[in-house]
Amino acid sequence: MIKSIKASNSEKILFIFLIVLAVSAFSSFFLLKNKCLFIDNNNLKKLNFKNPDNIAVMNLECGNVIIELYPEISPKAVERFKILIEKKMYDGSAFYKVVENTLVQAGDIEFGNIKYLDYSKIGSGKSGLGLLKSELSDDFEFTEGSVGFARSTEFDSEDSEFFITLKDIPIYQGEYTPLGKVKFGIDILKKIKTGNKAIYVLRPDYINTFRMLETN
Repeated sequence: MIKSIKASNSEKILFIFLIVLAVSAFSSFFLLKNKCLFIDNNNLKKLNFKNPDNIAVMNLECGNVIIELYPEISPKAVERFKILIEKKMYDGSAFYKVVENTLVQAGDIEFGNIKYLDYSKIGSGKSGLGLLKSELSDDFEFTEGSVGFARSTEFDSEDSEFFITLKDIPIYQGEYTPLGKVKFGIDILKKIKTGNKAIYVLRPDYINTFRMLETN
């Protein structure tokens, strides 16, 4: 007859410790792989807006980013932004410039689409619609979630690229053309892949779709 051998208290404690360690490792791996966990997708059916004609919906990996546009501040710039959205020219646009907890930038139509990334030219691409004159505002404050048109070092060089601030950046006030503000989804933007100290983001996150609310 085989006698059963009872585990000592130390062996039991070690066994429990190994189980807890394995569960923790699995949970950590799952959390790291799923960066969108605990992020609100912003269901459009549950949201109401005072000016639905000026609401744009940018769908990213982690959900919908809802942006209210301000045509009363920058009429020409917002008109251009809407045209690019309505023509679906932002679909697939890569967030090639991302400064962690500071800003994200996308919108290079020519060299910055996820299907065609040219890192030697990215940031200089054109939309084919021509350049715009800067519409600066001394009253618009670039607080967290502000959306603005990017430009070169020269004014009056806005085209299609845009940025969204992830924190207050007071020095942008009166320097960049404002487009609007993020109403919902700032937490989604903060999940966008960063450059990890590189100039540009390799294998960047990108815009799935960008639509005006009325056509979404």
